Amino acid sequence: MKALRKPSQTRGLPPGTPVYVGPEKAREVRITVIDYGPDGVVERKLADPAECRPFKDQPTVTWVNVDGIHNPAVMQTLAEVFGLHPLVQESVLNTEQRPKLEDFDAYLFTVFKMLQWDEEHTRVATEQVSLIFGKGFVLSFQERPGDVFDAVRDRIRNAKGRIRKMGADYLAYSLIDAVVDGYFAVLEKLGDRLEVLEERLIDRPQPRTMREIHHLKREALLLRKSIWPLREVISGMQRTESKLITRETGVYLRDVYDHTIQVIDTMETIRDLLAGMVDTYLSNVSNRMNEVMKVLTIIATIFIPLTFVAGIYGMNFDYMPELHQKWAYPAVLVLMAVVAGGMVLYFRRKRWI
Repeated sequence: MKALRKPSQTRGLPPGTPVYVGPEKAREVRITVIDYGPDGVVERKLADPAECRPFKDQPTVTWVNVDGIHNPAVMQTLAEVFGLHPLVQESVLNTEQRPKLEDFDAYLFTVFKMLQWDEEHTRVATEQVSLIFGKGFVLSFQERPGDVFDAVRDRIRNAKGRIRKMGADYLAYSLIDAVVDGYFAVLEKLGDRLEVLEERLIDRPQPRTMREIHHLKREALLLRKSIWPLREVISGMQRTESKLITRETGVYLRDVYDHTIQVIDTMETIRDLLAGMVDTYLSNVSNRMNEVMKVLTIIATIFIPLTFVAGIYGMNFDYMPELHQKWAYPAVLVLMAVVAGGMVLYFRRKRWI
């Protein structure tokens, strides 16, 4: 909700103005380049984004990854080197973008959310990833270091699979596929939390359990907002007529699209389970309250006739019978015990207790 109240940092600026929109960052921007082909791999860390220029227009595939997008100057330099549109620069620097796909003829620009499970805070950590790929190059922009692309890097370095023999479109597919695989890991963690909460609900529901259910519902909503638009992005990549995506890569895009549908189905199942757990919690609390009220009602019902008898003999009339008899007091106690016992037996026969 804070994001809804935060004023826009680009309000009043001309379209395409490169302004960073997001949380404040103090760390330095880290730029890495992996240039590869069938014959070898070159991997470097760059201090200046202008050092990417020698890799442009090479017959190999160049992957430039930028960790940290809070410095607009870095974005402007890379845009100059690779000929990026000002609106693309603005979108990359804005971390509040909805997942989308845009075709600029010379390159395709896509934005999506990378999700990871934060075990310390038991929540989903979300990060915007911007991907730009054209003929022979892929640019990826992340908000902070740490991602789910290590498996892709390993395949490039060790020539595993066919990635070293394919083009930039296949590398872009591989990065998107790694992000989607990360969704499965997050859903698995959510499923584990659901199992724990279900056991608590069955055993003894507490207000803390309800708070955790609402927390998971918010995380599921975040997942939904991140995953549903990604399906549209991948579907758009399949339908695009751009020559940057080959027919062979299109087959792999269909596969990652199927994975996205599986993630969406699993996510919707989790949301339904969470909604059912709320109903189960309220039902259990209501049943416990009913049991308590039932016990109190039975106790009150048993004491009603006893109170009646005690009330009669508590009246201060001089000529009440039995008041001066020696057996009156124990007789009244026996009467009260018989009445109480009879009512208990009656309730048991009716299966009320």
